[in-house]
Amino acid sequence: MANPRLIGVVTFDDNDAPRIGYLNEPVPLTDEIIALAEPAEPREVFRIAANCEELKCSHFNGTKCELATRIVQILPAVTDGLPACLIRATCRWYVQEGKPACLRCPQVVTQPLQPSEDYARAALGQA
Repeated sequence: MANPRLIGVVTFDDNDAPRIGYLNEPVPLTDEIIALAEPAEPREVFRIAANCEELKCSHFNGTKCELATRIVQILPAVTDGLPACLIRATCRWYVQEGKPACLRCPQVVTQPLQPSEDYARAALGQA
């Protein structure tokens, strides 16, 4: 990933659903930061942003991010307003899908412990 940075930490809402607690400023992703996740997998507890890799990414179809499209089409909104986001100005999901992507973003965990069927469909494109 190009320019990886920590933008949030996984928390849980009142229903034990994962939610991202967004940071006030991005933190460069270092070995020291990654080690803070132990014994968990870093992708289970951190929300990491990086520059869009476009054609190097399996979710990019040559013109757009299919992951962002699936997230908007499949997952429910989990907030009424735009979350405090450090990367919105350069976020591929926001540029492509707009506010609907932001309303779903707080539930996106890179490696969830127990993904729902809809989450798996959105994340992996599984039928």
